[in-house]
Amino acid sequence: MDPSLVRIEGEKKMKSISKKFSLGLALILGLSACGSNNNQSATNEAPAEEKAQTEVVEKAEETEEKEDPLADKDVIKIGVVGEKNEVWEDIIQRYEEGTGKKIDLVKFSEYREPNEALLAGDIDANAFQHKKFLEDFNESSGSDIVAVGDTLIAPLGIYSSKIENIEDLEDGARIAIPDDPTNGARSLFLLQTAGLIEVNGKEGEAITLDDITSNPRNFEIIELAANQTARSLDDVDIACVNSGIAVDAGLVPSQDAIYLEDPEDPDKQIYVNIVATTQDKKDSATLKDLIDNYYHTDQTKKVVEETSKGSEFPVW
Repeated sequence: MDPSLVRIEGEKKMKSISKKFSLGLALILGLSACGSNNNQSATNEAPAEEKAQTEVVEKAEETEEKEDPLADKDVIKIGVVGEKNEVWEDIIQRYEEGTGKKIDLVKFSEYREPNEALLAGDIDANAFQHKKFLEDFNESSGSDIVAVGDTLIAPLGIYSSKIENIEDLEDGARIAIPDDPTNGARSLFLLQTAGLIEVNGKEGEAITLDDITSNPRNFEIIELAANQTARSLDDVDIACVNSGIAVDAGLVPSQDAIYLEDPEDPDKQIYVNIVATTQDKKDSATLKDLIDNYYHTDQTKKVVEETSKGSEFPVW
């Protein structure tokens, strides 16, 4: 064969081998790069997953703190009205023994004060008002205090130091009622139920003296601060007095009232007393534990019965 032809054929074979070698090398490098990328991706995924788990835990902790702002408080402050609080004192003793936490009863004399203190952040919850009073307070003040537990119903009563029977009330008698819109209206409906006057409206409505449609016996109805109604008994013929105010004055509603609301009356259930707090504490596990495991118990019912002498009625 011609030597020049041999040389040409050799060069062709070398080029073919070189080309195949280059392709193989490129393939190897490509596969190596893919493996490196996969490893890098796996490496990147691990920290991302750990970060996500950390964020979930942090959010859960934030939610728990948000739901129970009372969890780390050394002393929980609860507002009440009046000096006699045997039921709460018994509950507090059991709660402190069972949990190691402390509760401080903050006592007020006026009905609006515990709600105002609650809104100001001076107390954590209060237990003095019924549902209707809270509804009216929120509406008039633009607040959003919320009930977190029912406690009892305490019938409003008519009391007198001059007569022993409502039928003995004379024409033109002087009658004292609370001057706050909620209990004032409640008193007017009670006077109607007792057959003394007639009013325009239905239970729960914010009626006033102007809504009296019939007063044929010419009774003089006098509005006083709620905490003054029991003290006025020497100056008036009868007075409508809230149960707590009556008890503070040394009266026993079931024995001393000459006329009492019927606690079984469906229309009176708007007067069920409650534990109330602010929106940021409404889901507090601490308050829930206090109400469910220490207030809503047979022991509390027993104390209510003993201390009120049948004048207050648990509703749980």
